[in-house]
Amino acid sequence: MPINKLALVRYKTIDNCLQNRLRKWTLEDLVVACSTTIFEYEGIARGVSKRTVQLDIQNMRSEKLGYNAPIIVTDKKYYSYEEKEFSITNSPLTNQDLGTLNEVLEVLKQFKGFGYFEELNGMVTRLEDKLFKQQHKGRSFIDFEKNELLKGLNHIDPLHKAIINSRAIEVAYQSFRAIKPQNIVFYPYLLKEYRNRWFLLGASKIGKGILLLALDRIDHFTELEHEKYLKPEFDVINYFSDVIGVSKSVNQTPLQIVFKMVKEHVPYVITKPVHPTQRIIREESDGTVFTINVIWNFELEREILGFGEQMTIISPRRLIGKITARLKKTLANYTVSE
Repeated sequence: MPINKLALVRYKTIDNCLQNRLRKWTLEDLVVACSTTIFEYEGIARGVSKRTVQLDIQNMRSEKLGYNAPIIVTDKKYYSYEEKEFSITNSPLTNQDLGTLNEVLEVLKQFKGFGYFEELNGMVTRLEDKLFKQQHKGRSFIDFEKNELLKGLNHIDPLHKAIINSRAIEVAYQSFRAIKPQNIVFYPYLLKEYRNRWFLLGASKIGKGILLLALDRIDHFTELEHEKYLKPEFDVINYFSDVIGVSKSVNQTPLQIVFKMVKEHVPYVITKPVHPTQRIIREESDGTVFTINVIWNFELEREILGFGEQMTIISPRRLIGKITARLKKTLANYTVSE
């Protein structure tokens, strides 16, 4: 493994440590963290020297890598970022970075036409746009869906690593209904994105119940080295395959939902299906009847209501009743008294 790649692993590890302001980091702590990370990812057990980490910190502080990291030492012992929100991952790309990424981009673009790499198309386009903006002072001709105020995105990378390495974690989690965060011993299984919001699927140690945690409600978390990891007893990969959104319990079974779209809106539903199970039952003079097989949840109701008068539910009857009741309540909210 090239030494420059090992250095990048160390820089990222030091960055993760210094972002965690709930703990004070000595040089020895950073050495241990770097050694542990390199062993986990590359199986290299010889460790990292203090001198190496000191040089890493010096490089991160300098303009050499373009980081200019504001790393300070307090009490002649503890390392931290002077700026609370600083991270090297937020630093602008250097010319060397741009050159390397452009080379990588050219390689990825060669695979865009292959069926096996269909998922690369969106990623390559995003990377092209990112590089173009960097090289042309922020100008872009693509506007991706994003939420600049979204919280919890900093948890994605360390949570992903915890899942890969089968590590139990302790999460300080505060739901919208809770007054203060609650500590949960949690076994993470899957990261899930829905409508630009991220969620963590896993099991709680108490009761071994399946939970879905919103990343923007996680205050912080720590890995538990001595807690045995509980492996999932269900199909994690396909857990969300029969659901619109993320709301679901393990024992729920999908229903066949039959709906009709008005003729003018049919092309939109065909080109962007409501769900992958969507099928056409029949075509009528004023519209087309479709079917999907999904879990009945809040997101399904919201999707139906979002289509307004363009969609009509045909079955099941219980869902018709629920949608009717919600529409009546909505209409009542707009009743103007004379």
